[in-house]
Amino acid sequence: MSALDAAREEADAATRPPPTRPEQAPRRWRALFSRARILTALTTLALFAAWWLATRYALVNPLFLPSPKAVWDAFMRTATEGYQGSLLHQHLIASLYRVLAGYVLACLVGIPLGIVMGLSRDVKAVFDPLIEFYRPLPPLALYTLIVMWLGIGDASKVALLFLAALPPLTISSMQAAASVDARYVKAAKSLGAGPSQLFRHVFLPACLPGICTGMRISLGFTYTVLVAAEIVAATAGLGWMIWDASKFLLGDIVIMGLFVLAITGMALDSLIRLAERALTPWRFR
Repeated sequence: MSALDAAREEADAATRPPPTRPEQAPRRWRALFSRARILTALTTLALFAAWWLATRYALVNPLFLPSPKAVWDAFMRTATEGYQGSLLHQHLIASLYRVLAGYVLACLVGIPLGIVMGLSRDVKAVFDPLIEFYRPLPPLALYTLIVMWLGIGDASKVALLFLAALPPLTISSMQAAASVDARYVKAAKSLGAGPSQLFRHVFLPACLPGICTGMRISLGFTYTVLVAAEIVAATAGLGWMIWDASKFLLGDIVIMGLFVLAITGMALDSLIRLAERALTPWRFR
């Protein structure tokens, strides 16, 4: 082989894309069929199998535990014919409006307030006792007072959901801000970072994991209080539908409503987790 041929071969090798590793393609399959996913799928199948067997062989009174088919039929019937004058998607939209309104307001108030409380002892001394005072109170006890103030419309329902979502957001944001490593702050200051740069490049990235965790916990609290928020003077909503159906022992409607609540809650939680991955990619490398 001449020197010219050798040089050409080296040039081709330099410009040629690197060969794909044989293990790169199976990685996606391994992630898709990971041990955790398989265990989750098996657990779900086992629960549905136990449910089907219990109803198939009449081990439980169908009045209290309807069969999976009865729940599916209730889903289709409510989606096409409605329940108490509203279709299923109308109940869903009414509940999502209340949940998201209260939750977004809590995020807009709780996250900045928590960060400021974590950075300032004076602000914490003002607001922390107020939050800790009402945080243990039962939602229904609060709701009676809120209805007296705001009436029986959606304003009182959104206010109750806001108050339920606020403490987890505030406390998690406060703890995240208070636990920022002081060495990072000193290093940034030594490089000439001002207050706005400190917040953008040091405090906010350090607080994001704790804030996202608080957002997920807060969303769960909001869903927990939804039924209580919708039992007073509501005519539509998943929580109201579940409450109303339980008065008439309509177990299929109750379980179907619980499934819809759970699925929508899991979907919203997944959106928060996706946002967390996008905002804090260094945690998932």
